[in-house]
Parts: sequence; C-alpha cells; structure tokens
Amino acid sequence: MDNLIGQGRAAIGMIVDPDSFKEGVVGDLNITDPEFGPGAVIGTAMLKGETCTVIANDAMTVNPKFPVVYAGIIGMEEGYKMALAVYNSIKADKDRPLGKKRPILLIVDTPGNGPGKQEEIFGMNKATGAYQLALAEARKEGHPIVAMVVGRAISGAFLCHGLQADHILSLSAEFSTQIHVMPITSISRITKLDIEWLQELAKSNPVFAAGPNFFFKLGGVEEIIDSIEAMRDRIVAHVAQVRVLKLAGKNDELGPWGRGTLGVERGGRKTRAKVIEVMNEEFAAVADRYLK
Repeated sequence: MDNLIGQGRAAIGMIVDPDSFKEGVVGDLNITDPEFGPGAVIGTAMLKGETCTVIANDAMTVNPKFPVVYAGIIGMEEGYKMALAVYNSIKADKDRPLGKKRPILLIVDTPGNGPGKQEEIFGMNKATGAYQLALAEARKEGHPIVAMVVGRAISGAFLCHGLQADHILSLSAEFSTQIHVMPITSISRITKLDIEWLQELAKSNPVFAAGPNFFFKLGGVEEIIDSIEAMRDRIVAHVAQVRVLKLAGKNDELGPWGRGTLGVERGGRKTRAKVIEVMNEEFAAVADRYLK
C-alpha cells in the first residue's frame, strides 16, 4: 500500500488487536445510527491486550445532511460524535487509578473542518471546540492520548483532532502525509506576499512550510514513522512513555506545552522562550487590575 489517505478504517485494523474493534461503543455510549456523523469513526478496541478508545476519520463517506462534509472533513455532527467518545471514556474510567486509564488513539486523516453555512449557523465551531476541550480534559485526567497521522492533518480539523494529544506520530512524507495549517498558496493570497518568496522562505523556516519533517522540527510531531507496519508497535511504545510521564507528574512534557519545548530543543522555535517571557512581563504589569 503506497499510502493510507482515505483509509482510516483500514488503519484501525492495522493498529489494534485483530477483530477487537467494536464500532460505536465507548463505555455507556452505543451509537447505532449510521447516519449520525458518518465521517467520524468511534469505538472501543484492544491494543496489546489493553482496552482503548479509537477515534478516526472515514474519508470514504459523505454526510448527506451536510454536503460539504466529505473526504474526511470534520463537520458539526462528527465533532460532537468524537467529543461524546472522549467524555464517555473519561466516565468509564473515572474510578480507575492514574496508571490504568484507557489510552485514546486518534487516527488522523482530515483535510479540514466543514465550513458550510448550515454548520456555521447550527454550531459547528461549538461541536469541534467541544471535542478539543474533551481531549484536553481527558489528557489532564490521565488518559494517554496518542495521535497517529496516516494521511492529512490540516487546518482547524487537526486543531481539534490531533493537537491536544499527549504525543503525535506521523507516517513519513514518503506516504504522501500532509501536515499544515494553511497551504502556501493561501498564505500568499492572505498576506499579499509573492508565492515564490514564501516558497523560498519555507526552505529555511519551518513555520511557513508544510509536511511532517517541518512539523518535526517545530516539535509538533514527536516521531516520524517510516513504515506502515511499524505504526502499531510505535503507538504502544508511546502510550507507555506517556503513562510513565503522567505517573511522574511531568505533564508539562506532554501535549501542546511539551511540544513547544521540543520545538525549542530541535531549533524550530527559536524565539518561543522570549515571546513567553515578554507576555508574562506584560501580564504581570496589569494582573492586579484583574486578579482580586
């Protein structure tokens, strides 16, 4: 197989224990309606004998109620469905000790959010925001969250489906993996800067560039995986690493904050520390007005 773009369901089968995936079932949650958020695949599986929650994109389906939700786009129903899976994972393990919280596996292949007028009116941003918040809460509750980018990880959809994970892994660019906030063509259109100049800048500045290698330098990806067959074992290894850090109380080394530090170490975020310092100084100067 040359790549896994559009193959989120196939990726589930390659990663979890054989025949262990139970779709639509997470704790007390049991979604049986195939027309509810069909672009989101949720369920429970075993990963090396351990119960885990799986959340993935199905880029081979279309949500008939929302015409712009297709090809792995995360729409309003999909975001809500994904959030339900996370909150029911937290509920199912609320009495389990820190070291026994189930892992949450995110399989990422999404070209973005569904920006249709209907979704905007009905609350797409609230749904995807709820999913992002749910993952942040699960991470803080002690669930090891690992995101595996198997195809596209683009724009606001990656923000809610991936960037809140403790660790993010990605297949290498050899598999046509795409990771970016915005393509250079769009950056050029918005900033009014020449696309040729931006393309040249991208060669030396990973902030402007797209792809897993640049995100690795920025600290946005903990590990790049060079073979599809290696995904399962590397995910299991990262779940174990995350759990060790959580048990040691080293939460600052995980999630978005940990990736920021990683970006500094890799030389991709050279001014991050200075920006944080300036922001802290400016906040301290006015904090007394607001913190009573």
